[in-house]
Amino acid sequence: MGNSRRDFLALLFCGLGTALSPELLLTRPAWSAPRSDTGAINVVVTGGGKRLAVADPLVWTTGKTASVDSIVVDPGQKFQSILGFGGALTDATCSTINGLPADKQNALLGRFFGSGQDSLSLNVCRTCVGASDYSSRAYSFDDGDADPDLKRFSIDHDRAYILPVLKKARAINPDLFLFSSPWSPPGWMKSNNSMLGGNMQRRYMPSYAEYFVKFLKGYEEAGVPIQAVTVQNEVDTDQDGKMPACAWPQEYEADFVRHHLGPAFEKHGLKTKIWLIDHNYNLWGRAVGELETPDVTKYASGIAWHGYVGDPGKMELVHKAFPDIDMFWTEGGPDYTDKHYSDNWAWWGKSFSGTLNNWCRSITTWNLALDEVGKPNIGPFSCGGMVTVNSKSGELSYSGQYYAVGHFSKYVKKGAMRLASQSKIEGIDQVAFQNPDGQLVLVVTNGGGERTIKVQVADRFFDLKMAADSMATLYWS
Repeated sequence: MGNSRRDFLALLFCGLGTALSPELLLTRPAWSAPRSDTGAINVVVTGGGKRLAVADPLVWTTGKTASVDSIVVDPGQKFQSILGFGGALTDATCSTINGLPADKQNALLGRFFGSGQDSLSLNVCRTCVGASDYSSRAYSFDDGDADPDLKRFSIDHDRAYILPVLKKARAINPDLFLFSSPWSPPGWMKSNNSMLGGNMQRRYMPSYAEYFVKFLKGYEEAGVPIQAVTVQNEVDTDQDGKMPACAWPQEYEADFVRHHLGPAFEKHGLKTKIWLIDHNYNLWGRAVGELETPDVTKYASGIAWHGYVGDPGKMELVHKAFPDIDMFWTEGGPDYTDKHYSDNWAWWGKSFSGTLNNWCRSITTWNLALDEVGKPNIGPFSCGGMVTVNSKSGELSYSGQYYAVGHFSKYVKKGAMRLASQSKIEGIDQVAFQNPDGQLVLVVTNGGGERTIKVQVADRFFDLKMAADSMATLYWS
């Protein structure tokens, strides 16, 4: 790719909605306890000076037909099941969290993974196999000269602060689903003998498959089981050698999975799932091509997607070709230099709705926590954390993405089914779910001005008043 995801992020956030006044940019969410009135529609809103705030419940009315300003939800049509929501526990994020005093560490991890009213209830997170761009330096688990027998392999680097943070997160939420992605194989496996840029060499594919096995077994023994891996973060670019990266031609990834990685997992009795691509929507054709390769679907069960380039509707094309293959959205984060970092929840709400309405089973953002200048990283790069931790005071501040995630993660439960929903209202995006207990959830994003929207479910309606550039989560039994 000509542009890195950093360049693309800079473009993404140009021209977002009007910023809220500074006095409304809270440094800590002020949430109220949710209601569960029988027969009422419970409402949680962000926008108009409110952050994930409980609003007055709405009531049903009856009628015959919806108007043009309606959202229509059909609980009779169900689509994919939801795995969950979360973010990346990168080296940088774990270092940032680990640098806090113990009480603040626990408070922040509780806010991410706990089940209390002030918590996001995150349950899906990404980790890194070795260094990513959000590490303080480039490293693998087997650095140095060529070592095809992996005699030097060690995960000791991660024992200092990555594994401790992961274990604390799992202690708060034992149901936490973890998947892991490498940004680069060890440099000696690559064409340029470096972790920065370059391509994978075929002759080291058997060793690299065993590298994955050793990583998974090492983490399991350390008390952090990993449920899925992607073959390569952003498989179609070497990032111009500016960061840990590795380009894999289509046939390389397919051959690695079917001839090496899958058989290695099988040999060692590993049930870890394998996901392909881990890159942008515009690679949907490559995804189909890899899945069509003989024996790839014997081992690969999913496609991981990033939203930096392309249209989420392309995932529908992959689903139509391979309906049994799962989709997961595995990366996307805010830019800390963007003036709307703190209040662009409507942009993220629209993005997440489009992703979920096109078969993704999970949303996993980029770094959960970084400092006020997006560090540590190998760059400099301008990605910010979902939460910013001030490096001097330890004070927390929250991105618009944080609130957008909360509108989903707090109310859409693991195992929920996406429901059919539609609207032709300009500037409105919506996605609906049914939780395992039968509760219905509707998330509505308003990217326009203040308005009132009618929501129809069968022959019942309710009216939803929304502030400009706002989100609302509605749930009812």
